[in-house]
Amino acid sequence: MQRGSQGPIRHPGWALPLPDLVQSAIRANSVAMWALYLSLMVAFLGLDGALLFAQHSAPGQEAAAGGSSDHGHDHHAFALSPDSWEGSKAGVAYSELNHHLAGFFVLLIGLSEMAQAMRGRSLGWARMLLPAALLGAAAFLLVWSDHEAWPIGSLSFAETFFGNDHEILQHKTYGLLALAVGLIELYRRLDRVTHVGWLAPLPLFAMIGGLMLFTHSHGAHPSAEKIALHHAVMGTLAVSAGSSRLASAWREVFMGWSRSRWEAIWAGFILLIGLQLLIYSE
Repeated sequence: MQRGSQGPIRHPGWALPLPDLVQSAIRANSVAMWALYLSLMVAFLGLDGALLFAQHSAPGQEAAAGGSSDHGHDHHAFALSPDSWEGSKAGVAYSELNHHLAGFFVLLIGLSEMAQAMRGRSLGWARMLLPAALLGAAAFLLVWSDHEAWPIGSLSFAETFFGNDHEILQHKTYGLLALAVGLIELYRRLDRVTHVGWLAPLPLFAMIGGLMLFTHSHGAHPSAEKIALHHAVMGTLAVSAGSSRLASAWREVFMGWSRSRWEAIWAGFILLIGLQLLIYSE
């Protein structure tokens, strides 16, 4: 019997023929991809600067005008009053603890993804850390993200999820997205879902979550500018992480590469977000 080849049967290729120019661009060396990636990074950093400049004087002006706000509940509208929650010692401690715990979950994700990028299948069990961390973060956000929100606070379910407090709504949205993506990744890593389309939710979640951070506000907080800076940095890192994971998935699906440098870049950005959350302060 003739001995078969040790290599793959064929290169994955494309279902439909592509123009030569497109094919050559896809097969080009990574210099162009790095240039595009760095250009995107510069663009996002510039966006950070513009947003921070636009927000520079807003908190003080709002306070001078009487502290009025249409974000929702009184922890925004009277954030600078002595008996307010937002900006108080208890409120700051609660918010910082939430961010630090979130940082713990994100670090777990980053470490598991870095282990996969560096060691392949030798630490196969680490694959399950990402869905476990996402589901843990989802449970935490949905229950404890805001002290006055359902189910631990005075607000009802309807007031929490359908009210006009943007901060609470964003926290709960993050929780729901983390729950959905965590379940998808759990089923994907258990080989219950195998279509390549299921690779997309995780990086899209990182990118959408990062973009949401650019609009995330704690109201008329005394440290609003510092908080905005934290969120801008984390938003940039999250969008960069998501785009790196998409690049890795692209190479895995369409170019047949089992691993690429983009996996390590994705994991590195996730680790940086975790560290940023751990040093978060108001």
